[in-house]
Amino acid sequence: MPAPRTVLLTGAAGGLGTLMRGLLPAYGYTLRLFDTVPLAGEPDAVTADLADTEALREAVRGVDAIVHLAGISLESSFEKILAANIVGTHNLYEAARAEGVPRIVFASSNHAVGFVPRPAGPVPVAPADLIPVETRRRPDTYYGLSKCFGEDLAQLYWDRHGLESVSVRIGSCFMEPSSVRMLSTWLSPGDAARLFDAALTAEGVGHSVVYGSSANTRLWWDLSSARALGYEPQDDSEQYAEKLLAEHGELDPDNPEHTRVGGPFTTDPPRRP
Repeated sequence: MPAPRTVLLTGAAGGLGTLMRGLLPAYGYTLRLFDTVPLAGEPDAVTADLADTEALREAVRGVDAIVHLAGISLESSFEKILAANIVGTHNLYEAARAEGVPRIVFASSNHAVGFVPRPAGPVPVAPADLIPVETRRRPDTYYGLSKCFGEDLAQLYWDRHGLESVSVRIGSCFMEPSSVRMLSTWLSPGDAARLFDAALTAEGVGHSVVYGSSANTRLWWDLSSARALGYEPQDDSEQYAEKLLAEHGELDPDNPEHTRVGGPFTTDPPRRP
């Protein structure tokens, strides 16, 4: 796919959106920003909700691709998740279809497979034991369930309308990991930008599902489908391991929260990480 020139970034005022606003332009993208929060000083920003289908249609008009980060990023009530993450994502896909946008990079989540057991055994995990993208989805929350919906919606719009998508099951994208679990799930901001760039420019993606993490020594999932897009992660969380392990200790194999991919989201009720 030719490198897109103008990319709509939804959720541009959020944590990940703010990071990508600073990093993606270096790859040659002109960003049009979309969020419910006004972005002062940004000349091409749309302040609207995903429920505003007219504003959304105008926002997608003329862009070459979309990076869809908007929505609720933690567990909430089903009604709120339904409106923001499920109906809102459908509204975005329908606007993109109507305006002929060829590709969406959809921010899915590791919480779509949150109840999948994490790989056990020594570090690093043997390649054969890494969790594949084909593993059965086991969402850990309404939030995770909404990401399963988004992946299926992306598949539907590819099969029915030819709208390409890459669903990125993002791990934990922060400046640095803050827990022992994040030593396995961390996606550095720099690697996130590399992955989004690969997802925007790879040829013939159809609908592809990939895991989003850095090249962590303690990695849990298989990055081969992401690498097939041209993604080459450059960072590793292991530089933070000594400090975090000294503070928190190793993951406890008798603690269900430590043995499932979704970590604290798998508790009842789900706990904030």
